[in-house]
Amino acid sequence: MSLLLRPAAMADAKRLLDWRNDPHTREASFQSDVIRFDDHCGWLERVLANDSYQLWIAELDGQPVGHVRACTSDVETTLSWMVAPSARGKGVGKQMVKMAVKLLSGKIRAEVKSGNAGSARIAEFAGLVLVNAERDVLVYEMTNE
Repeated sequence: MSLLLRPAAMADAKRLLDWRNDPHTREASFQSDVIRFDDHCGWLERVLANDSYQLWIAELDGQPVGHVRACTSDVETTLSWMVAPSARGKGVGKQMVKMAVKLLSGKIRAEVKSGNAGSARIAEFAGLVLVNAERDVLVYEMTNE
C-alpha cells in the first residue's frame, strides 16, 4: 500500500463535503446534519487559513481516500479523521492516522463517538489510549516526545 498525506486545498472542497455528507459518516459523527456546500467552503477556507490547523488528504496510489485534521492549541493537538466511503474496511484509516500522529509532538487527543468501532480501532492502532468513556464520547490520548 503506497499511502501518503498531502496538504488539503480548496480544490478538495467538493470531495471532502461528499465524504462528510455520506450517510454512514454522518451517523458516526457528533454533528450528523447534512452540510451545505457554501457552509462547507467557508469552514474549509477558515481551516486552511488558520495556522493552528493542519488538514491532510490521504492518497492511496494517487487516489484520495480520506483526510486527517489536527487542531493544535497551547495544551494539545486534537485529531479527527474521515475515510472515504470507497476506501472503508481496507486499513486506510489506520495507516493515515498513524502517519499523522508521527508528524505531531506533544499531547495528542481524539474524541470518538460511542458505537463508532471503526474509529476506535483506528485511534488504538495509531497509539492512542482510551482514557475516558462518558455517555457518547470515547476520549483517546497519547504523548509524542
